[in-house]
Amino acid sequence: MNKLRRVLYSAVIAACAAFCFAQEAVPPVPISHTTLTPTEGLLRAAQEQSAKPAAGTPQDAAQPAQPSPAPAASAPAQQDAPAAQTPANDTPAPAARSDNPAPQTATPPPATMPANNPEPLPSAAASLDAVLDRVVEREHLFLAQMKHLHPMVETYLQETKADKEDDVSVVKDQYFLGRLNLSDGAEDTSFLGQPGFGKRMLSNLSGVFSLRFLPLGFAQMVVLDTDFQRKYYNFNFVRREFLGEVRCIVFDVEPKSGAGTGRFMGRVWVDDQEYSVVRFNGTYYPRPKGSYYLHFDSWRLNLRPGVWLPAYIYSEESDTKSSKISKSLHFKAQTRLWGYDLKGLNKNEEFTQIVVDAPQGVQDQSEAAADASPVMAERMWERQAEDNAIDRLQRVGLLAAPSDLDKVLLTVVNNLLVTNNIDLQSDIRVRTLMTAPLESFSVGHTIVVSRGLIDVLPDEASLAMVLSHELAHVVLGHKFDTRLAFNDRMFFADQDAFARLDFRRTSAEETAADAKALEMLKNSPYKDKMTNAGLFLKALQEAAPRMQNLIRPHMGDGIADGKNVRMVELLTSAPQLDSKKVDQIAALPLGGRVKLDPWTDKVELSKSKPVALTSAREKIPFQITPFFPFLTRYNEGGTTKTAAATEAKQ
Repeated sequence: MNKLRRVLYSAVIAACAAFCFAQEAVPPVPISHTTLTPTEGLLRAAQEQSAKPAAGTPQDAAQPAQPSPAPAASAPAQQDAPAAQTPANDTPAPAARSDNPAPQTATPPPATMPANNPEPLPSAAASLDAVLDRVVEREHLFLAQMKHLHPMVETYLQETKADKEDDVSVVKDQYFLGRLNLSDGAEDTSFLGQPGFGKRMLSNLSGVFSLRFLPLGFAQMVVLDTDFQRKYYNFNFVRREFLGEVRCIVFDVEPKSGAGTGRFMGRVWVDDQEYSVVRFNGTYYPRPKGSYYLHFDSWRLNLRPGVWLPAYIYSEESDTKSSKISKSLHFKAQTRLWGYDLKGLNKNEEFTQIVVDAPQGVQDQSEAAADASPVMAERMWERQAEDNAIDRLQRVGLLAAPSDLDKVLLTVVNNLLVTNNIDLQSDIRVRTLMTAPLESFSVGHTIVVSRGLIDVLPDEASLAMVLSHELAHVVLGHKFDTRLAFNDRMFFADQDAFARLDFRRTSAEETAADAKALEMLKNSPYKDKMTNAGLFLKALQEAAPRMQNLIRPHMGDGIADGKNVRMVELLTSAPQLDSKKVDQIAALPLGGRVKLDPWTDKVELSKSKPVALTSAREKIPFQITPFFPFLTRYNEGGTTKTAAATEAKQ
């Protein structure tokens, strides 16, 4: 009888486990560090499933031998490390949906779940062990994938302070752009001539507190742990929760005593189908003496089947203090990654698509089969230089791939051309620069506008103001340097792009372009809507001294140079700038308009719903906000459902 009871009890436990973790019981994905090759190989490896059941992982807290993450910052003042605490059960974001977990059917061992578990686990301990094993396996596979990928990585940081009324304003900013390389530890290649990612990101902050960021401080935040093992951590199940369309299992993760320095401590979201980490929020702990690990919120997107890759990282600090002063350091930073498939932009594969006809059947089908006239030859030579420069910028990862956003921008340009009866006798193109600094420039007949500039413009009339200035250079026939028509001039390292490709204009050309742009705007559909454009210029003029890295151009001419801005006539005719007036929106926060696909480098306008402001404090022009992407799964039907990066903005 006792034997029969034991059999029945085991059957009940197994049935409950199958009900609660029907999908979680998928065997772990095997990891191969030798067969993962570039894009095709890593995508196949991500989808392979092993028929062997998951084995338990040792739970002893052995001292790790691998190096810990580099501290994000160091300070001259020494500060004792805080005592380890179990992460609290945070309140979910308002937009998230949460499913109630199934009742607990068995008590997991202490090594798996801390005693003060906030909610019941969703299944039996054996099933939870299998889930955690899969999470560890998938994270190791992620690290193997990242060794073959070298994305572009951009960090923009703003130091802030609060006034007597607790209104936060920016006092200083920093910017970094480079390419991330995890093939042999975390390394980077800077495009701006800086010594390393994040190095000296902050120096002499506000002249009060000297804090120096160490290399790779922000780049490290793409990785949960370079040696993520169950034996180093306590896992505490919190709940199930939706992030967009992706249902996740949420765990609080805390390093065990003796697990070494630089271990992740915080909350982890794992998708409940493949058990990939899609988000982790917290810091590294314990920190080395005299240094700091920053707090961060790191998001990954499902860019290919079974492949979740880092896309957004938000970091913020408001309580980092020095023992010598009473003031705290306040700053926030955005890090974006893209350019995972830059090799896909190469056109070598097009060679295999060429169809060669029989010699006798080849005929010139052009309307005028003749040599180009001198004028036409000059135009063709300029277009060749233009195409070389645009193609090189795209292959570097600085220029977005042709996309629907370009068509929107081109519509505004066509409105200006048609209403002014201008015929350029050749096509005009508009492209998007992937970077955050506010700049625009023209390369021959191609107008380029940065993602950051499109983000902060308040309306279409303000966009028309920016485009009209660059269009004026084209209409006035300002000379484009045709030395780029020689292809050997494109043979340079990617990180030298800013130095080798310079599209700045002379001051005389800029003045003439301003005058022509104002003339075109007066004849355009935007002529009665220039008030907001003038307000934007006033807001930019006011913010320029405090956000010098945001307004500093790298390839063309900036909209503002110190207190000087373009189109002064619009500036003087605009109403008074009033930061306390809720309905006066002079500029938007960064990240408010453009979203990008980090794999294909295509950009489009965000479809986020407009939000009514409740106070002037929510206006935050030109400022950084957190990321809250609406996560989706990759659609294998041929289209990519890219997560809409809907930042916390107005």
